[in-house]
Amino acid sequence: MKEASGSRKLFSLICLIGGLVLLIWSLALDFMGTKAGYRGALLVIGIIGIIAGMYFLPTLKYHRTLIYVIFLFPLLFAFAVTVIIPLFLGLFYSFTDWNGIRYKEFVGFANYARMFRQPSFIWSILLTALFVVFNMILVNLVAFLLALLCTSKLKGMGFFRASYFLPNLIGGIVLGYIWQFIFSNVVTKIFSGMKYSMLASTNTAFIAIIIVYVWQYAGYIMLIYITGLNTVPGDVLEAANIDGANATQTLFQIKIPMIAPTITICTFLTLTSAFKQFDVNLSLTNGTGSVANFMGNYLTNGTQMLALNIYNTAVVENEYAFGQAKAFLFFIILACVSILQVRISNSKEVEL
Repeated sequence: MKEASGSRKLFSLICLIGGLVLLIWSLALDFMGTKAGYRGALLVIGIIGIIAGMYFLPTLKYHRTLIYVIFLFPLLFAFAVTVIIPLFLGLFYSFTDWNGIRYKEFVGFANYARMFRQPSFIWSILLTALFVVFNMILVNLVAFLLALLCTSKLKGMGFFRASYFLPNLIGGIVLGYIWQFIFSNVVTKIFSGMKYSMLASTNTAFIAIIIVYVWQYAGYIMLIYITGLNTVPGDVLEAANIDGANATQTLFQIKIPMIAPTITICTFLTLTSAFKQFDVNLSLTNGTGSVANFMGNYLTNGTQMLALNIYNTAVVENEYAFGQAKAFLFFIILACVSILQVRISNSKEVEL
């Protein structure tokens, strides 16, 4: 037993020392600018040697946990670089006069105070909230009905599933321009009573965005509902049928309660996606639309939702610090609403 432990320790030390030597060698070659084709191989072999040495070292406490962390490091590093670090940097820049490259002074809460005095931003928040409410209801309702249809025993259901999901594969920018043509040139000719496109008026343009979003996203949510409905045990449905339950009773008293976790997931995905709506809003209306009197001001961004407002502030108007302050508030709103929605949905799951 001791001999096995000793040989394992010797093997791990050889791997560690060899791995460190190869790693340092490869980094030294890179630092000196030596054009050696084997630098990459030395680096990879050295890292593998270090990992193997740590894994087989019997005296190292929690060495397996360390190995798991090492294997997770690329993912954790990417997450930190793309999410965590930009989040804190953005929070810092929101308190400055940052222009996208550098900042000159620390302005405190001036950007945050300014955003709440901007009627166009307040309008975008209210419009986004209204958009989220409508789409959470409509997308989930349409997707659930499509899922019920696609889990029936009718012929050709595979084709219909693919057809309903297909709009989700089209990019939002392309989708917006396609529907812009439909609303302006097709719908007006089909309905002869419509003299103008739905996009010509702020109210109808907002309805048009909802229609496009539901058409695009319902197929994706439908697939999740189909998965949930397929997990309902067949013997339970058969027992309900034997007991004389009709289709409506089976739906509301068996299927819906048993797919409560699926409903939670779908409402969460719909909520977060609707809040972050950007591409369709940009390509379909570009946020334009008149609002006669809001907070005593005439607005020209009648269909501009929150994500597009932040983009226009930072990129179009070149006010990066101001846009960053709006973006951080957007993050706070989205996080709070998402957590609240999940808590409410989980409590409903227990009740069901």
